[in-house]
Formats: sequence, C-alpha cells, structure tokens
Amino acid sequence: MKDPKNIRIEDFDYQLPDHRIAKYPLEVRDASKLLTYESGKISTVNYFELAKQLPQNAHLVFNNTKVIQARLFFQKPTGANIEVFCLEPFESEIATAMSAIGKVSWNCMLGNAKRWKGENLTKKHEGVELSVSLIQKNPNPAVEFTWNNAMTFAEILDHFGILPLPPYLNRANEALDLERYQTVYAKNQGSVAAPTAGLHFTDRVFTELNKKGIQQTEVTLHVGAGTFLPVKSETIGDHQMHE
Repeated sequence: MKDPKNIRIEDFDYQLPDHRIAKYPLEVRDASKLLTYESGKISTVNYFELAKQLPQNAHLVFNNTKVIQARLFFQKPTGANIEVFCLEPFESEIATAMSAIGKVSWNCMLGNAKRWKGENLTKKHEGVELSVSLIQKNPNPAVEFTWNNAMTFAEILDHFGILPLPPYLNRANEALDLERYQTVYAKNQGSVAAPTAGLHFTDRVFTELNKKGIQQTEVTLHVGAGTFLPVKSETIGDHQMHE
C-alpha cells in the first residue's frame, strides 16, 4: 500500500457545482437522507430511520460540544475591518476562558492582518464596550480581550460574535443558524465548527434508539479551525494540521 504521506492532493480534485451545495438545512432535521451500505449494496433512507439500520448491540458516541460565536469584527479609525477569529484560549482551559470576566487572552486567526499593527481596537453595543489588543502576531497570532462589565466571555461572544458558518456555504449568517448550526444535544461551549454528522439527530431519533436499547455515551471534543483550512501542500504528509 502506498504510504499515505505521499498521496498527492491533486488526485482528489473534483468539480463541486455551487448548486449542489445545500445552503440551508431541511425544515425537519431528521428528514435528511442517510446513505447505507450493506452486502455490497448502496441505498438511501431517511435519517429518522437510523435505529432500523443499527444492530441491537450498537453503542453510539455523541460529541456534545457547542459551537461558539467565534468571529468578531473590529473597525480601525481608518475604516479598515479587522476580523478576530477565536480558536482556543491562549494559556488556560476552555471552560476557564469561557467563564472569564473582564479580561481573557485567545489564540486566533486574523482577517486583514496586514492592516492591523497591534493597536487597541474597541467596539460598543448596547452599553457594553469590548476592546482587543495584539499580544503576538507571529508565528501564531494571540490577542487579549477586555470589557467593561461583569459578563463572562461566553456572554461577550453571544453579544458581539458571529457564528462561524462553513465558508463553502458562501452566504451571510441568518437568525436560524444560531439554532440549526448546533446539535440538539450541544452542551459544552468551545467549537468553531459543528460536529456535522450530529446535526440530523432529533428527539424522534433518540426515542427510536432508546426503544431498541441502543447504548449512548457523550464525550466533549471541541472542533478546531483545521476543519475549514484548505490543504495547500502537494502531498498529505506536508500538510500541517491545526490542533
């Protein structure tokens, strides 16, 4: 077998027409199609029929991470917009950083970084003032946030942030995304992308799984920005994945 590190990315190029990309979810989550494979045969059913596809002794593991509104936009006096995309806390655990009050530091991705020299940037909304300053720019950008009230950083993100939809959707955020770009069992904040396979689960699906006695376990695995980043190297082995 060929060493996976030597597999060339160009061998996986294919055309994906924009009209083939679902820009919005179906009105009913579990009405989505589910691809099945059995004894060499491929077919499709609806997601609400999942329990019928699983053996009696199946054990499902669910990622209960919750997507945060990780995109923040600040404007310089010159009018230039700077995007700060929060990736992970700079020097603390995720739970500690999300509950921080008044000040917190995060590793981030910067949009329009060449226009920002690190000076303090501020934005206001409904009496809340949020400021950001650059701690380090290279090799991995990190920023410090400060704000003027007793809100936690989780509340600050809800107040100022934008949900990071997948870029291939190529559309602006809408109100429905706050609900639909989360799993129904999302609990622990920290992801910048949803564990998308879980978006199709509903109470109806869980009811059928329980009737069949299928075991269920929850874990928390926060999804990082690596899921969005394109592979720019010629081979898989040369691609540096975001942790």
